[in-house]
Amino acid sequence: MSPGRVGLLLAVAMTFAGSASAEPVLLKSAGSLKPAFTRLIAAFEAQSGAKVDPEFGASGLMKDKILSGDPTDIFTSANLEHPKAVAAAKGGDAKPFTHNTLCALAQPELAVTSDSLLDTLLDPKIGVATSTPKSDPAGDYAFALFDKADALKAGSTATLKAKALQLTGGPNSVKPPEGRSSYGFIMGEKQADIFLTYCTNAVVAAKEVPSLQTIAIPASLEVGAVYGMIVLSTNPDAQKLADFILSPAGQSVLKDFGFSAPSK
Repeated sequence: MSPGRVGLLLAVAMTFAGSASAEPVLLKSAGSLKPAFTRLIAAFEAQSGAKVDPEFGASGLMKDKILSGDPTDIFTSANLEHPKAVAAAKGGDAKPFTHNTLCALAQPELAVTSDSLLDTLLDPKIGVATSTPKSDPAGDYAFALFDKADALKAGSTATLKAKALQLTGGPNSVKPPEGRSSYGFIMGEKQADIFLTYCTNAVVAAKEVPSLQTIAIPASLEVGAVYGMIVLSTNPDAQKLADFILSPAGQSVLKDFGFSAPSK
């Protein structure tokens, strides 16, 4: 075999060896993104040849793990505040990448509409569930909704915060059975009459328990959820993943799961 041919084969072998040993992108991500990101990551891996190792959970808990030194290449959060906190500690650029909204997931027998939602939430007989504030932005957004309630009915904010059942997103929250969403499981088990969560979560829960109602939040109480991300390493595939998330292909996947374009 000629020296040139040997050199070419060695170069090819080294290329494949480098590809085979490339580290996967370590992604920490909001749990509400899991259904959409499962599809998005598969599309990214097929297009780029890179591998992604995702971990999903409450964004606040993911932030705490990152700040404690847990290896992470990219962090995608259900708010912009947690990526900004990571940026302040570790450097990097936190930016919005998608938007979500809150809905009320209600038991089928409950007589409730958008117009009557506040009165229903305030009813002492109605169990109202949220995620856990500080640990999970979904809980923070629900409590932000409660903050708006006093403008409509004096005393509502304190009443709603006092009665809220913080059933998901905390460090000690009960995990649902394998293959079930937290919201579908909790509502299916009748642990609450109404659960304030992302509309995207409500879609997943209603697929598991089709009898559940999804109630739109009235404009007077509406709270928008801006999702943010930050790249934390020099792994080039991490930046490629971030670019893919913001690309038309990535945004199309997010739209399919009920998310909308990032806020400017």
